[in-house]
Amino acid sequence: MFYHPHPFPPFIPKGTQRLIVGTLPPPRFSGLALRPKDVNFCYGSDQGMLWKVLDQIYQLDLTYKNTEEAIIQRKAFLERERIGICDLVKHAYRQKIDASDLGLTRIVLRDLLEVLKDFPQVVSLIFTGGNSKNGPEYFFRQLLKKQQVQLVCIEETPPRKHQFYWADRLITTYSLTAPSGSANRAIGQMAAYKKAKQKDTNYTTFDFRVAQYRSVFKIESL
Repeated sequence: MFYHPHPFPPFIPKGTQRLIVGTLPPPRFSGLALRPKDVNFCYGSDQGMLWKVLDQIYQLDLTYKNTEEAIIQRKAFLERERIGICDLVKHAYRQKIDASDLGLTRIVLRDLLEVLKDFPQVVSLIFTGGNSKNGPEYFFRQLLKKQQVQLVCIEETPPRKHQFYWADRLITTYSLTAPSGSANRAIGQMAAYKKAKQKDTNYTTFDFRVAQYRSVFKIESL
């Protein structure tokens, strides 16, 4: 059994208004050897697409190497855009050493609701995944249920939009399609992707993510 602690504390700069919320980075970030193109920071896997999508949206010209420069670039972007990162899983165990959220057992969550009390300027949560088992929205619903807080659906079409009231304010959540290759099959079945693919045969699942993520990150930054 592999003990998988989250290797990074929440990164929440002063004035943060939005939080990116996921689960856990791949196990190698928790004490195993990193790859040359991994970045030792949240969502830093060389196979992950979050930073590549944000790079495309914001034209960041990021470095994709295991260097301090790459970390500084990402932190500077988050601070400038008043975005924080607070993944939900504090630690868990795995039977297999892989990055699948479905493989997590004996899961202990961070109390994101308490975090929201401590950072009253946060008005939106951006989940890097939906309500499937062991996804970030799935875990967050567990926290809300314990506090008997209702999550109200505003928009069911991805990126799904919900709202809830907590700590004297209305907070909006968005559930993005996961920035990992495992979600590509699900994207391929989505009507919006099929329609775009019919118009442009060169359209890719990465293009789809860029459009979806832009609809959240850019609108929310206005």
